[in-house]
Amino acid sequence: MSKFPPVNEQIDLIRRGVDEIIPEDDLVIRLEKSISSGKPLIVKLGCDPSRPDLHIGHAVVLRKLRHFQDLGHQAVLVIGDFTAMIGDPSGRNKTRPQLTIEEVRGNGKTYVDQASAILNIKTLRIVYNSEWLSVMSFQEVIKLASHYTVARMLERDDFEKRYKNNTPISIHEFLYPLAQAMDSVQLKADVELGGTDQKFNLLVGRDLQRDYGQNPQLVITTPLLEGTDGVKKMSKSYDNYIGITENPNDMYGKTMSVPDHLIAPYFECVTDINQKELEKIKMQLSDKSGNPRDLKRKLARAIVSLYHTKEAAIEAEKHFDQLFIHKGLPDEIDTYKPSSNPVQILNLMVDSGLVTSKREARRLIEQGAVKINGEKITDINFVLLIDQEVVLKVGKRRFLKVIV
Repeated sequence: MSKFPPVNEQIDLIRRGVDEIIPEDDLVIRLEKSISSGKPLIVKLGCDPSRPDLHIGHAVVLRKLRHFQDLGHQAVLVIGDFTAMIGDPSGRNKTRPQLTIEEVRGNGKTYVDQASAILNIKTLRIVYNSEWLSVMSFQEVIKLASHYTVARMLERDDFEKRYKNNTPISIHEFLYPLAQAMDSVQLKADVELGGTDQKFNLLVGRDLQRDYGQNPQLVITTPLLEGTDGVKKMSKSYDNYIGITENPNDMYGKTMSVPDHLIAPYFECVTDINQKELEKIKMQLSDKSGNPRDLKRKLARAIVSLYHTKEAAIEAEKHFDQLFIHKGLPDEIDTYKPSSNPVQILNLMVDSGLVTSKREARRLIEQGAVKINGEKITDINFVLLIDQEVVLKVGKRRFLKVIV
């Protein structure tokens, strides 16, 4: 009996939350060969520990590596202690500052400690690319550099932009993709994972493996998760991140601040929710049959439960409600029971007497003056599904308890 699930089951999990598989047709062939031979695929993920703290944006690709572990394949985490000293030029409009080996090694240890919250450390193979890159002779580096042309390097978006803008590009930056590609050659990787910003580097790995007589690796890219602001990619620099080691209360509260359009992507890329439930959530958001606030609470509980416990998630929700929902409410609030459920926000505001017209209601929503349980409503077409008592706040002094 095979130790691997059937190919279709493996593909369903591998494809989840993935941006691109290159080449996708080859995935089935590799999986079938793995099953027939009983030999797991070697799945590589490289990380340059340039920063010591991980957030759930980093966790997207780490979770994809965990999926391969769960399917029975060999996951290899490459700590780029050598390449981090070069500095990955991906997405950069200037040369990265180079780190010392001490900084990189310290960050690398922290990275592994935090990644253990996601990966199965018992079956994970951890390697450091300084093992093979630091011992290369200058002659070997020249030979490595001969495998790629300057023209091919300048096809890379960030290099092309910098070249056209007369922004300096250091020669050592051209060596970064080649050094990362050597990791794939060294490991004889079958699959390499990375964010969409890593696509060029991963494809160089395929080219170099081919030059070295190896079967080129599959490339699987995962999307870059937008941060809690819903605009820029998640980053500590933008202060729009949810750290995987944050306390439950902060983790829950930050998740509740995520804009509605990110609810489904977060469920898909950040949680373990099953595919059937994921499709249901997407449908509820699409046809407005689900309350985004409630779905967001479910999302926040799921994320806290992943990195802490279910009990911690429940307590974090209580803390959030106490702090943000019940804060600053007057002692007596009028109650109102809508004639329909769910109810459109404009109708609710007018029919309850909080405002005199839909025009006024629209203006207040556009000004950010309307909140439900402390959460700002920005969509004039918002539909409220009432499954428990909620507090509607308009402006600073108008409150209404909306009951089932």
